[in-house]
This record gives sequence, C-alpha cells and structure tokens, in this order.
Amino acid sequence: MSSNPSNYSCETAAETLRWINAIADFVKPFSFLTNAHVVNFFNDTLWEAIDKDWMDCLRQEPLPNLLQIPSGLVQDHWPASLREFIVTLRSLSLPRQRADLPAVLPGMSMTSLNSVLSTGMNSKKKHEVEVLSAVVSSVANSISADAIIDVGAGQGYLAQVLSFHYQHSVIAIDSCSHHGNVTNARAEQIKKHYAAQMRKSVAGNKILNVPKTITCNVMSIDMLKALTDTSLHKDNASPPQSECNAGGVTSLVLAGLHACGDLSVTMLKTFMECEEVKAVISVGCCYNLLSEEGLNHVGSQCGFPMSRGVKSAGLSLGKSSRDLACQSAERWSCLENDAGLQNFELHTFRAAFQMVLSVHYPEVVITSPSIGRQGKALRRQQHRGTSHSLNPKESTCPSLPQLSCNIKKCGSHLNTTKVEQDGNFEMDLEMNAIGNGDSSSKVTKCEGTPFISKYPLFEKYCLSGFCRLGLQPPKETDLRGIWNRIQPFAELIGPYWTLRAALGPLLETLLLLDRLLFLQEKGSSVEVVMLPIFDPALSPRNVAIIAKKLTQI
Repeated sequence: MSSNPSNYSCETAAETLRWINAIADFVKPFSFLTNAHVVNFFNDTLWEAIDKDWMDCLRQEPLPNLLQIPSGLVQDHWPASLREFIVTLRSLSLPRQRADLPAVLPGMSMTSLNSVLSTGMNSKKKHEVEVLSAVVSSVANSISADAIIDVGAGQGYLAQVLSFHYQHSVIAIDSCSHHGNVTNARAEQIKKHYAAQMRKSVAGNKILNVPKTITCNVMSIDMLKALTDTSLHKDNASPPQSECNAGGVTSLVLAGLHACGDLSVTMLKTFMECEEVKAVISVGCCYNLLSEEGLNHVGSQCGFPMSRGVKSAGLSLGKSSRDLACQSAERWSCLENDAGLQNFELHTFRAAFQMVLSVHYPEVVITSPSIGRQGKALRRQQHRGTSHSLNPKESTCPSLPQLSCNIKKCGSHLNTTKVEQDGNFEMDLEMNAIGNGDSSSKVTKCEGTPFISKYPLFEKYCLSGFCRLGLQPPKETDLRGIWNRIQPFAELIGPYWTLRAALGPLLETLLLLDRLLFLQEKGSSVEVVMLPIFDPALSPRNVAIIAKKLTQI
C-alpha cells in the first residue's frame, strides 16, 4: 500500500506557510528521532523511545519492506499508528518525480551532451548538467541575460556547456584554485574541438564563448554581489569591497548546481539584494553545513531560517536534523538486500565502537568524534565482494586533523596497513565473513542476522577507528564482551534507522519551503517556482528553485 499524494501546495506564500506549519506540528512529537545520533544507539538505548508495538513488528519484517519505509510504503498487518505515521510524513513531503519542464519553461530545449563536453563526467553529473544547463539557458534567454554566474562551479562542467553549447557569456566562481585551473585547461581543450568544427563550416568567423574563472571563497552576500559586478568589468578580477552598482552589464543570472550549505542561501539573498541579478536557479545540498540562527550563528546571514514566516514561528532544527535532511528515499528504495544489511551492520559497528570509546576514552566521546568515511568505503568494498585496499579518497576524514598511524601501535595483526604521505590511514579489511555461506546477504529479515560472525570485522573496525582518532588502542580492551552485550539489540538498529531516515525527506521539504517562502514574501515583484528537475534515483538533491524579477524591488 502506498502513501497518499500530498494535499499541500506552495503556489502562494500563504499556502507555503500552511505547509511549513503542518510539517512543524507533525515533527515536534518525534524530536527524539530527529535529534538522535545513531552512534549513541547502544549507549543511550535509543530504541526504547520508539513505540514498543512498532519495534516488535518491524524487527520481524523482511528487509525489502524496511528499505521501502522512507518511500512511504506500508504493510496492512502493521499497527495502525505506524501506518499513519509513515503515510502522513510521506504526504507532507515534497514529491520528487521529475517535473514536465517544457510545460513550465516554454521554449526550453534539452539535448544530449556530446562526448567532448561530457568528458570526465560520470552518469550522475552528465544527467545533472544536461538538464540544468537547459533550464538555465531557457531562463537566461527569457530575460535577455548579458551573462550567467556559475556559483560553486567546481571543475566548470555546467559553465562550459552553457558557454560552448548554448553560447552564453559565463563566469565560473569557485573557492578552489585547483578547480579553476582544471576549468581553464578543460575549456581550452573544448575550444580546440569547437574551433576545428567551425573551420569546417560556414561559421568559421564565429567567436567562441569561453567561461571566465574566478577563484574566491564566497563568504558573504556583499562579496558575491561585488563579484557579479567586478567579474564583468575587469579582466583580472579580485573581490572588491564596493556594492553592486548600476551601469554596464545590467542583466545577470545566478546559477548553482549543488552549491554547498550556506552558499545556496547566499545566492538567493544576493538575487534579492543585487539590482543586476535578474534571475536565480539554485539546486542546494549539504544541509548539514547550514548555519542556523540561535545554534551556530546569529544575524541576517544565517542559512536557516530564511523566511519571516519560519522565523516568527520560532522553528529550529539542529545539526542532527539537518544531517537527516540529506537522506534520500529513492536511494533507500534502490538498495539491494545485501547492501541494506551491510548498511545496518556498519551502523552497528559504529554504535558499538562508541561504547568502547565511552569506556576507555570518555573525554573523546564528548566531542562527538568522526572517524571518517571508512564505513562507506567498507560498504562499497563489501558490495563489490573484493578484498583490495580501500581507495584513499574513500577514507579521508575532513573533520579531523589528518593523523598518521604506526602499524605497531595499531595492531600488527591487521591484514594490510599503509600510511600515505598526507597521513591518511588505510587498511585492507578481510571479507572472510562476507560473501560466503554465512553471508548476511542471504538473510531477508533483520532478525537472525548473524552478527556474532561479524566480530572479527568489528575488531578491525575498532582498531582502525582508534587510528583515525590518533588514539592508542587500550591494552586491556574487552571488545568481545562489548560485542556480546549488544547482540540482543543489534537487530533493532535496522528498524530504528529506517524509521528515522523516513523523516529525512520531510525535513528537507521544510528547508526548501523556507527558501521558497523567503522569495514569495517579496510579493508580485518576484516570480518563483520550485521544481524537481533531476531523476531522484540518480540525483537525490533534485529540487531547483527558479526565480525571476518582474519589477524593481
């Protein structure tokens, strides 16, 4: 049985605010889920906060049914209150099916990228750039834009398609100088291809548009406003302190493909405050990096809330809720059984390791330590069924100082260890307990998962975790004792995590509606729509906010 379609609309500010308030009213009683940190699952006995009937039901449920919970799918034999919870939260979430873009953006024409423009792109990036470039070009043409500013341009994929394929003047802004160099080098290669093609055609004298690049960490609205002005009037731009001014180029479009955290917010505020910026197309991401008023930031520059309506309601989220907003129902529903179980196993490892830290390094637990992406790398390795060394890029730990690890200090009995020059610690985890006859991938329920057979892998996970944190593994550590203590409750982490993940799309909807309402509160001076433009299975952050100025604000 599937969830009901949404009964809410966001075509006007009043309707959007009604939707926001409905979400807030629904979420408040479940703050114990949204504010939870799953690493404390065993330490804080988090499952005890869930309705016992729900947990008793879900611990018996086949894994495929659990993985569909974030998508709003329920089973008739579940408790009525559980069914109501899942159906309601799904009905309050923004639908993610791709919109009929030509119907909303008349004149929009999307074509497949040629092999030259798509060089270096994976399938996800190619899909995103194909769609977004067509959307941005359509908006730019509708307002006769003089130039497009690609904010957070990365390696310049979007900027180059807009320049070479759609023939727009583009400025690519990114905080990383390496990205700027890659953008320039890539543009030169593309330019050579197009120049050769033009020499063979009647368009031999046509001037090729090549995107300009600016390396700058956009820290404020004033800085982005200044960049939009300077980048079009100076050959060698550097961020000035002046405000945007009239004259010269008067029609700009801001575009951002997954501009991280506050950068997406800064784009929307710059659109409202800078006279030259006539339109904005923003696809946000990384809600965990948003600044939030009253928590980690104070003042008008905070990333959440943006709108007067949400501010007056006094709504707050917190970091755990913003982290949760990054969950994707589509990604959950696409998981195969073995990948789903491996996901739950890794959460079990991390939560059990938190118990180890609590015993031996309680002062470290207070700081909510991150041990990097080793769990995600392990999951990929399990999914591939290989035992090769983990990719260094999959095991970086950006939130901590890069720490070297002496193999003797971290356990010489590990299969393979190495220390890269940058200090990243890697280790080759044996998959003996995975992929053989005892593989958990053969189990269809969370109940009965042979976690006991996972102890050797847990031990290696702990040793790697100590290395990540720069800690000496305790000489007297009863890892097996802790592992045995969590056994009776390990099967509950899957049901708990899926229930919590089901709230992710709802929290993302709240964040997006706040941004939409911020623009709608300007009244008739702004035309704004919010549309899912990408395939959500390929690109979970698929919602674009598209706005144009109709009159001077």
